[in-house]
Amino acid sequence: MKAIFLDKDGTLVDDLPYNVEPRRIRLVSGAGAALRLLARLDYRFFVVTNQSGVAHGCFGEEALGPVADRLADLLFREGLSLDGFYYCPHHPLGTVDAYAMVCACRKPSPGMLIKAAHEHGIDLRQSWMVGDILHDVEAGNRAGCRTLLIDNGNETEWRLGPRRVPTRMAPDLYAAAVLIASHEEAREH
Repeated sequence: MKAIFLDKDGTLVDDLPYNVEPRRIRLVSGAGAALRLLARLDYRFFVVTNQSGVAHGCFGEEALGPVADRLADLLFREGLSLDGFYYCPHHPLGTVDAYAMVCACRKPSPGMLIKAAHEHGIDLRQSWMVGDILHDVEAGNRAGCRTLLIDNGNETEWRLGPRRVPTRMAPDLYAAAVLIASHEEAREH
């Protein structure tokens, strides 16, 4: 199986910080068309998202089930399915003791991608991590995926390093899908 790992906020859905209110979650413009293009190429879709709001006490971990359900519903309305929803509730500076830690799942660590690959039989070398900040790129590169940075203004630090260089860059999710599709075609010829 090959996968598209999607960051949630600012990549798949409009970026509303610490939002866990399902009715306020909306797909970014062009998301349906973008993912339908990739689904035709046999990619499966997995959300991998840092949710440090849990560690900071903004909301409980139980709030994330309805978020995953809302994403699955939004994709279903577009004729698509969400194959997995992975989140990291940790943050080393969190205020909730149980979640205030350094972990292997918080991006830029690759833990969520590796866990999804293990649980679903995903070939990471055939997969892509798509996100809007370089932590997403680094997580994908460390997991062995190809990576695509959506350069929509959400990356503000630009701390570069050998694992923080994306395979490709695009201005939005639809352009990202077109680039991934053209990369796929070039490999076949």
